[in-house]
Amino acid sequence: MRMAKKIVALLLTLALTFTSLLSLSGPVSASNNVSGSTSLILLYINNSTAYVDNEKIILDAPATIIEGKMFVPAKFLGDALGFPVNWDAITKIIHIETAAGSIEIDQANNMVTMNGYVIPYSDVCAIVNGRLLVKLTWIADAAGTKYVYNSELRRVEVLFANYPAGIVDPVTGNSMPVAKFTFGKKKYRLGEPVKYINLSYDPDAEGLPKQEWTGKEEAFFKAGTYAVSLKVSDVNGNESKVYTKSIVITDEPFLNRAGYNLHYKPLGSLLKPSLANFNTLPVTEKKLQQITENRILLVSDSPETFYQTGVLYQDTVHGKARLYANHQNGMLTSSKFIILATNQTSEPVTVTTTNKGEVFPSIYANLFGHQASLDFLMQEAYEEKITIAPGSSHKYIEMPDLLPGQGMNAIYDVETSGQVMFSFMAVDPYVVPTTPFEYGFLPRGPHIRGTFPTSEVNWLVPLSALDEPSRITIGNGTDDPFMTGIDAITNEVTMNKGNYGAMYRIHADNPPKLAILLAARGGIFKGPILINGELVLAPNSGVITPIDGVYLLTRTTGNEDELNIEFTPPAGSNFPIDLILWPLENLD
Repeated sequence: MRMAKKIVALLLTLALTFTSLLSLSGPVSASNNVSGSTSLILLYINNSTAYVDNEKIILDAPATIIEGKMFVPAKFLGDALGFPVNWDAITKIIHIETAAGSIEIDQANNMVTMNGYVIPYSDVCAIVNGRLLVKLTWIADAAGTKYVYNSELRRVEVLFANYPAGIVDPVTGNSMPVAKFTFGKKKYRLGEPVKYINLSYDPDAEGLPKQEWTGKEEAFFKAGTYAVSLKVSDVNGNESKVYTKSIVITDEPFLNRAGYNLHYKPLGSLLKPSLANFNTLPVTEKKLQQITENRILLVSDSPETFYQTGVLYQDTVHGKARLYANHQNGMLTSSKFIILATNQTSEPVTVTTTNKGEVFPSIYANLFGHQASLDFLMQEAYEEKITIAPGSSHKYIEMPDLLPGQGMNAIYDVETSGQVMFSFMAVDPYVVPTTPFEYGFLPRGPHIRGTFPTSEVNWLVPLSALDEPSRITIGNGTDDPFMTGIDAITNEVTMNKGNYGAMYRIHADNPPKLAILLAARGGIFKGPILINGELVLAPNSGVITPIDGVYLLTRTTGNEDELNIEFTPPAGSNFPIDLILWPLENLD
């Protein structure tokens, strides 16, 4: 048996059949509905029987040999492979677009062109019994397949990979990506999270950096059948065809939209207040716990903006204290903020710093307030000591220079072995005072200044039986009373509106399964919160306002032994705020 084998590429073959070639009056095209598999076509010389895989086909015009050249029926191959061919009724020209280029067959002038180059008509085309045949080697060389001629059986065996149209870019050789996905199950309930399984791929394994979904929802809240589509792109910008699949949503309820958001929205999401009017939620019962340490609070925030150098606030400490400062440079020149520690006793005194929160100067109040509170809440192990000789002053802290308009915020926990006078001061940048007595007191403004008997607010909140939404309000002066103290400079009673500088510790035993949210009721808010030792930023970036909705801080599982929330009001934020406690269902 003699067998001549030839392997070349085929992405096109002609799809025409003619009762008469010139009688064509419209487009002639084969089906594009091809699978992505490999198929075998068998053609017998001068025999009208052919096979496509296991299907027997009877041909109008069989394969034949003309002047020693193998010609095959164009219509049959076109139908089998699924390549379109268009007839231009005006010009009487057949147009074919292949991966290798454009082919035009001009029967009237007996001319064939490929990419503008003329090919003699008789070399590649023949009409047999009114049917168009094309030379097998030309079709193969032009656009590709594998074929074998079995001389013993007088049979042509055409083997081809039937790729979806457009799977390979003929210019770059880069494969087109494929979009595909499915759902976790066939049907979903109202408000049930939909699981999307992305099955898209890039045949070149270069990745799919871009995915464009249409109709995709985390959950659906109205029964019906919904179309979801996906298109993907590879790193070269090649786009896939759009893949569409339908999802069925039954009329069985699972969660409403508000419940879905509470149970499934990512932590850090802002939820619009469609859940309820949060301001009307009942206030959670809480009990004031005993203060764990007797630490007084010195607050220097008035004048918040200073326009000259001088002493901003001053008072004495013997034991534990928290120093809190929040100021802005209102002068036209640079200035510097310092805290001077003065020992007016006859014995050396040691000042030990056990915790601090400070930030470099900035013009953004909620930024430096947030950052100082964040550093302070982290409570990293810290201890620094200075010793002050009798009758002398020592620079306790010196902040970087404040440019005009810049502000600062700082918090320090200190312990003194004796009586120390702390002076919060605004000075010229090139000056380091050795005594506070050379500076006058700056007049108090509308903000906070004074010494307060405690720096802690400890609440015990009974939550184990909580079954309805409630809230904990911080900084409104009623549910959370403002601290009262004395302005040591004027000896007047003063109030810490907002309880700035205080550390809130909220404790609950055996909390149920909850969503814990924050509502910024007083205005702009940006601040950190510790929840069971985990730092939560509210928000992760930017600020929250009352019209933005409520911020989802965390969820409890219902299996915790306790819930502990620690918080210190950040400078630059407005109060009150609400911590909303929303019980969650145990869903299957």
